[in-house]
Amino acid sequence: MLTTQYVPGTPNWIDLGAPDPQAAADFYSGVFGWTVQSAGPESGGYGFFQLDGKTVGAVGPLTEKGARSAWTVYFHTADADATTKAVEQAGGSVRVPPMDVFTAGRLAGYTDPTGAQFAVWQPGDTKGLDTVMEADTLCWTELYTTDSAAAKDFYASVFSWGYQDMPMGGDMVYSVVSSPGGGREGDTGQGGIMQLQKEHREAGSTSEWHPYFGVADCDATFAAATSRGATVLIPPSNAPGVGRLAMLKDPAGAAFALIKGDPQMT
Repeated sequence: MLTTQYVPGTPNWIDLGAPDPQAAADFYSGVFGWTVQSAGPESGGYGFFQLDGKTVGAVGPLTEKGARSAWTVYFHTADADATTKAVEQAGGSVRVPPMDVFTAGRLAGYTDPTGAQFAVWQPGDTKGLDTVMEADTLCWTELYTTDSAAAKDFYASVFSWGYQDMPMGGDMVYSVVSSPGGGREGDTGQGGIMQLQKEHREAGSTSEWHPYFGVADCDATFAAATSRGATVLIPPSNAPGVGRLAMLKDPAGAAFALIKGDPQMT
């Protein structure tokens, strides 16, 4: 289970890179009731998604050459420079070298060996998201990957993650991720890793992290998203032992998921 008691390797931030941040803000406001607070005149258009005055994510313009709209998942680190060395030693690449963000903290961005982008946040004044595991907030993170074995080895090397493999029928396996010291005793799952099936790879799917947002009503939130231009990836469906979930792309193409229920496999 996600928590705001952040320890190394646990998700502690998410942000959305968008070609039109105002359009993105309007979309997510309509779906989740979020508002946006500017990070200030020197932030380059970056702002914080807020719900009832608490930060639940962030949004900003695309800044990297060739970037497409996407959510980025950040993981806590006590030392962004040391994590950068670990990423390189494990076969990942550095997209954004470690850099200070005023006094808020220090970040770095990477690409794992299978092509999935992610980042780390070393807290300063900003420890991370203010709230998780509530309706309309982050409650799970998930990696679809072209090579689950390589991905698991990489993240275990960088973050010391552990995995609980859950058979899903046939040759499909869902690996639940946990960090040492993360979550609560007996409830340490923070995300999942799943192999992209051959037909999806042949259709052009690539490795990607995306967030799950908890919702009070999956079908109603799904309808709110699609009515505002979201594209359907997975319609609302029941996952035994998990809950009711759906997956979409926002109007600019960033993937995200919805879930009503316990996100941890039981």
